[in-house]
Amino acid sequence: MIAGMSASFTMVVSGTIVNVAVPDVMGAFGVGLDQAQLMTSAFNIAMVTSQLLSAWLVSAFGQRGGFQLMSLVFIIGSLIGALSQDFNMIVFGRVLQGVAAGVIQPLVMVIAFQVFPAERRGYAMAIYSMGVFLAVAVGPIIGGVAIDLFHWRYIFWAPLPVILAASLMAMVFVPSVRKRDAGTFDWVGYILLLVMVYCLITGLTEGNREGWTSTYILSLFGIGIVSGIVLIMSQMRDRPTLIDLSLFEHKQFAMTALIAFVFGVGNFGTGYGVPVFGQLVQGMTPLDAALVMFPSAILVVIALPLTGRLADTIPPHIGIMIGLMLFAIGTAPMNGADVNTPFVLIMTYFIISRLGMSFTNPFIMNTALRSLPADKLSAGGGTINFCRQFGGSLGLTAWVAFVQNRTQFHSDALTATQSSSNSATQEWMAGIARIFGEAGLPADMHAPSALHLLGKVIQAQASTLGFQDGFLLLVFFFLCAMIPAFLLGRLRK
Repeated sequence: MIAGMSASFTMVVSGTIVNVAVPDVMGAFGVGLDQAQLMTSAFNIAMVTSQLLSAWLVSAFGQRGGFQLMSLVFIIGSLIGALSQDFNMIVFGRVLQGVAAGVIQPLVMVIAFQVFPAERRGYAMAIYSMGVFLAVAVGPIIGGVAIDLFHWRYIFWAPLPVILAASLMAMVFVPSVRKRDAGTFDWVGYILLLVMVYCLITGLTEGNREGWTSTYILSLFGIGIVSGIVLIMSQMRDRPTLIDLSLFEHKQFAMTALIAFVFGVGNFGTGYGVPVFGQLVQGMTPLDAALVMFPSAILVVIALPLTGRLADTIPPHIGIMIGLMLFAIGTAPMNGADVNTPFVLIMTYFIISRLGMSFTNPFIMNTALRSLPADKLSAGGGTINFCRQFGGSLGLTAWVAFVQNRTQFHSDALTATQSSSNSATQEWMAGIARIFGEAGLPADMHAPSALHLLGKVIQAQASTLGFQDGFLLLVFFFLCAMIPAFLLGRLRK
């Protein structure tokens, strides 16, 4: 458990450690928010698609061999990110990190499920969830410390010592038994999955810049949707497939997978949105933005063993609905947050939302795996994680695009009101001109400088309103996830 959780924890840390580095990377490479978030979405895309490689790799190389191989892939990706001078190579390094993280998570989750007796598996999933979600919160803190004390590139160096230690431990403690016949891997399905995810994510990333109705964007969405349809059809054939569709014959698993998908959208959005909002809107340092999230991590660690025990005793739909409601309650006040919102309030909002995570995830994982026979556990672990991560990756990219779109909308609306007939604006401009005059700025520079400053103020206000709309959208997703959670309760009855 220690060997597996060390690797899983560190790789998930690497997924969120970049969230506080977004402004620094934007400045270092001269890219916008839409491109900078590729460091997150590229990692998530790779993690999503590699979730389904886990069962085959375990069959082909054994748990120990698969663990060691993915540790090596992660180390190579980290070195590329730390040493590259080109933004595209950094994204490539993030892809390799994501591949490793995607395979390791279900592998470790199944180990945790297997080493605990049946009556304590809800508790086992809580321990697994505790490591994963503590990593989600601790990642930005480690990133903030590394950036403030050293340089943003240290976010790639920091995980390496732990991965090396976990790899050495795995040589001793992780089982090495593998199946004699691993079977053939569904490479056609895997390629179709890659094409589908790449086209959908790229379309959402480039939509605001290229135009949502442009031929390029419509072609990406078209190819992505067609690839998805062909992928589903290919998985219905009587041969080894990428996705075991027979898992969805178990109705509780199918409903839980739907909950995990919708939950992933909101979960990834809050984990990314709060620290980026803190830096871009409130002017926080990377470390300050990370510290907003730290108390919630401590409380989640305390709460998860308790909620894990509850997952063995109370109906799963009750626990899931409690968690989703806490998420919604903690995210809703961010709809009114701005540059003046106190640090402690934002921290409190995030604590409430993360407490929702301590309820939701153990119930989702335990219910999904309990509904499957023993020979389906590896496939089920990969599939349920795939649903959660795919929902999160697709949802995060769409959320960033939505925030940018709403920011531009508010910027245009606010700009349209700045005219000679707006007395408040004219008074503000005159006041700024007086300040410039007192500072010794030449008179002919007063008006242009005041206009430039006005543009900055408008952009800051538009960015605030865009983020507020984005947080309201996340609340909508949490409430939507309560519908399948309610249906899960009726299904059990």
